[in-house]
Amino acid sequence: MSQKIGVVGAGTMGNGIAQVFAMKGFDVILADVSDAALVKGVANINISLQRMAKKELIAEANIPGIVAHIRATTRLAELAGCDVVVEAATENAEIKEKIFRELDAAVDEKCVLASNTSSISLTRIASWVSHPERVVGMHFMNPVPLMELVEIIRALQTGDEAYHTVFHLSQALGKTPVTVKDGAGFVSNRVLMPMINEAAFALYENLATAEDIDTVMKLGMNHPIGPLALADLIGLDTCLSIMDILHREFRDSKYRACPLLAQLVQAGHLGRKSGKGFYSYN
Repeated sequence: MSQKIGVVGAGTMGNGIAQVFAMKGFDVILADVSDAALVKGVANINISLQRMAKKELIAEANIPGIVAHIRATTRLAELAGCDVVVEAATENAEIKEKIFRELDAAVDEKCVLASNTSSISLTRIASWVSHPERVVGMHFMNPVPLMELVEIIRALQTGDEAYHTVFHLSQALGKTPVTVKDGAGFVSNRVLMPMINEAAFALYENLATAEDIDTVMKLGMNHPIGPLALADLIGLDTCLSIMDILHREFRDSKYRACPLLAQLVQAGHLGRKSGKGFYSYN
């Protein structure tokens, strides 16, 4: 089992991924472009661990030891000795391409390069590196420490060794890996995002308030959280990006993003992370 893990991106998904690896005793190098992003990411890991301790999911005395497994850096070259690197940067193909090309030059050719992308083709990502057989999708769910699923996506080029490595690694984290083919949105977002988008259309067309739309889905469909509140948790910019990718890849109008979703993103109302989305947050 791999012992040294690299995580690229210290945002919501990246720091969550780093946290779950550290909780299982893996040594983690967390990389991001700025020291400020890393400081915020590590601070959020501490906050998450404190919350888990209050819920008695972990012992508070173990928190310093968990955090000690994480080392932060702004240099991708420091990931050179990693056995597996999980990319969890912004859902933007140009940014991801730059990262993968840099990783290709930085790490050993046997290092597995996994992407936490929620919608971008793994076959496309694999084409950016010199050993594409080591590229595989490892799509964690938000919030990473609490959600059990990891979607494992095989690119056209993915080799058996890379696939089995991340499959068993997911199990070592206490997650349930599910293998899906490389198609836009995979399974999770191909099903989830159109539902969120349709909820946005229901609000846009004044069928009901945001609260009532979410209540219908919670009480009528037994969802733990309504689709609009979930969109705010995910980030409306991420939701819009995924809808745009689905629309572009499938060329089907059913994936057209709701104008309200686009307007909120243009206004900078991105959900919880900006303090306002479909709902307002203190």
